[in-house]
Amino acid sequence: MATTYDGALPKHHEVTGTEKRVILASSLGTVFEWYDFYLYGLLATIISAQFFSGVNETTGFIFALAAFAAGFAVRPFGALVFGRLGDLVGRKYTFLVTMGLMGFATFTVGVLPSYASIGVAAPIMLVALRLVQGLALGGEYGGAATYVAEHAPNNKRGLYTSFIQTTATLGLFAALLVVIGTRTMIGEEAFKEWGWRVPFLVSAILLGVSLWIRLQLQESPVFQKMKEEGTNSKAPISEAFGNWKNGKWALVALLGAVAGQAVVWYTGQFYAMFFLEKMLLVDGATTNILIAVALAIGTPFFIFFGWLSDRIGRKKIILAGCALAAVTYFPAFHLLSEAANPALARAQAAAPVSVIVNDGDCSVQFDPIGKNTFDTKSCDIAKAFLAKSAISYTAVDAEAGAIAQVTIGSQTITAPDPAKVTGAARKEAITAFQGELKAALGAAGYPAKADPAQINTPMVIAVLTYLVLLVTMVYGPIAALLVELFPTRIRYTAMSLPYHIGNGWFGGFLPTTAFAMVAATGDIYYGLWYPIGICVLTVIVGLMFLPETFRRNIDD
Repeated sequence: MATTYDGALPKHHEVTGTEKRVILASSLGTVFEWYDFYLYGLLATIISAQFFSGVNETTGFIFALAAFAAGFAVRPFGALVFGRLGDLVGRKYTFLVTMGLMGFATFTVGVLPSYASIGVAAPIMLVALRLVQGLALGGEYGGAATYVAEHAPNNKRGLYTSFIQTTATLGLFAALLVVIGTRTMIGEEAFKEWGWRVPFLVSAILLGVSLWIRLQLQESPVFQKMKEEGTNSKAPISEAFGNWKNGKWALVALLGAVAGQAVVWYTGQFYAMFFLEKMLLVDGATTNILIAVALAIGTPFFIFFGWLSDRIGRKKIILAGCALAAVTYFPAFHLLSEAANPALARAQAAAPVSVIVNDGDCSVQFDPIGKNTFDTKSCDIAKAFLAKSAISYTAVDAEAGAIAQVTIGSQTITAPDPAKVTGAARKEAITAFQGELKAALGAAGYPAKADPAQINTPMVIAVLTYLVLLVTMVYGPIAALLVELFPTRIRYTAMSLPYHIGNGWFGGFLPTTAFAMVAATGDIYYGLWYPIGICVLTVIVGLMFLPETFRRNIDD
């Protein structure tokens, strides 16, 4: 383990030209990789229409889940593959390889033939390219963070690495701007037909610039010294995880820091976006603008908290951010609801919706590709309509076999019984039931969508900015902490795996998991229990087992 330093470093250390180039090159390259990675998420609806049309229901279901999950699922494997390479060969050359792979995969998506052109080969190739993207990203972050940290003076490591921490948000921000700009310039119809390819093709220019800048850099001095002395690890994976001495720190890093950081990151940026658009019925363009403004305000705080962690420590800032998230997520999202769609908030308070049914008679209301009609049980008919209309409801238990009823305030509406109506008659009965529900909801004040004139924009931005600030608290210092936890000879490998398990699995699957929880219960806030639970776990494990690292000398 690294030794500590006494703080007696040069008092007036200035950032040198070399250090500026290291930070700039590492940050720009990582922004580019995040830009590539998030393009798919922003364009998922259009890409699904291009690559999954015409596939039978079962195959389409498998491909839709695979394409969504592939990039997240393989990130830990990329961390192992490229982490090992980085500890054996070097930091610089490894993240040049990961950047090249990411650029190749992203550009190829832009020229990939659609399902209409080549059939089932199209979605297969799309999933394969997402796998390449996930593997590349799994190797990129650890390399960039390690490279910058090993160039930084001990008393400024949090500050230097915090520039790397801005890159995920900046990558999302850049992808958002390019997509909005392209849509605006060519129009929505052209964008859906062919314009969606433009952001992917533009990445080739970004790749060229980033590779050129990184090629000017030298290898990390810490790694170079270790290699010259012959002390580098010959088997970094087994050394990092094959013995308890090192392996325990990977586990502590995952559960005591990264898992909480990951769910706060995805809640504050992705789930907040999803919640505004899908739950609060704010239109997509307005949602994108509100999120973009909050990101612009909050992003400098990554650097602030990185700087602060050099003075008071990494651990306390990260755990404080997790604790604040656990305590404030429910009130923050309730406040977001009241500010973004006040009519909906008033209606939910004045005329709450309930579904009276036996829970054993219901299916799970989770349909990732929208193919299930949910029309074979009265419970499903009622819940499916409410879920698609983003209506929050509570379930009231009834005896087994009872026909579902929906209450809106004091009014009760009975769902059709699928056992008594079939074919066209069932469809007509469901349509009539839905019409009756719509009328009752409208009479109770439930809006079909958020009224832009009624949105309290300053308050929405304030809440979104608060959520981003929590992200900056947990994410700003995390790179420095992870670098400092592990010795130089296995650092790339050892820090990359817990980071990508946390962010790829705990965080990456958060939107899907939270949505499934909402769909299963009918409560639009229920999905918040997932990040809150992970944050509580991280605070407990972190307080008990995570060491403070900010005074460690990593040059040993």
